[in-house]
Amino acid sequence: MQQKEAEPGGAQSVDRALGLLSAIARAGGNAVSINTLVEQSGLSRPTVRRMLLALIRAGMVEQDEDSRSYALGPESYVIGLMANRRFDLLDLAIDSLGALARESEDTCFLSIRRGRHSVCLHREDGPFPIRTYALQAGQRHPLGVGAGAMAILAALADREVDDVIADNAQTLASGYPGYTPELLHTHVKETRERGWSVNPGLYLPNSWAVGIALMAPSGEPIGALSIAALDTRMQPDRQLEIAGLLKGEKRTIEAKLNRKLELNNPGAA
Repeated sequence: MQQKEAEPGGAQSVDRALGLLSAIARAGGNAVSINTLVEQSGLSRPTVRRMLLALIRAGMVEQDEDSRSYALGPESYVIGLMANRRFDLLDLAIDSLGALARESEDTCFLSIRRGRHSVCLHREDGPFPIRTYALQAGQRHPLGVGAGAMAILAALADREVDDVIADNAQTLASGYPGYTPELLHTHVKETRERGWSVNPGLYLPNSWAVGIALMAPSGEPIGALSIAALDTRMQPDRQLEIAGLLKGEKRTIEAKLNRKLELNNPGAA
């Protein structure tokens, strides 16, 4: 049985409200019930409800009229856009994408995570005359579909991997019949063992790809780099070579992100 909290002061109220907002954001676009928020926060139901009402008034959270669950509101979207500009991953990665395209001679991609999906931010074509068109900028696929999306999925905690695959089950069954939950779990295991992902032509039969996750300083995957080529150019030895290129640019991009965060937060320890 939960104990009744003492009436929080201003700073404590802000901390608790932001904790609830983060819990809703971590749901990846899904609405969250008040029971889940009470369980995750350890706060009493009246306290959670009071803080949610404040967040709703600020436009940070909205409540679904049918399910009565809570999701991010329009002001959260605006703040997210501003944060995206501040930590613009494409700006940090654009030189690396050019280097990968030149060195591999194939097509490389930058993807970001959006909830249970991966979105291609940028495509950079190398000079090899025959290209693969499995992915274009702006395209969105469930996590696990494609090398970049699999790299992101495999970098999540086990419980979140299970939740993502379960939540995407209907989408996968209808739009990606080759991607069964069993196959995705197998690929997650293999990706973790290797340190990088391989898409062996599952989306397009002759298009293979290798991917690696990009990690935030907090340890959360924020995106992925991947390189795609014809299957004849993705034999095991070349997969290793491509993985080496990706690892090098991963280190470069993550170092840039760390420096940018340090410059924006000079007082952070």
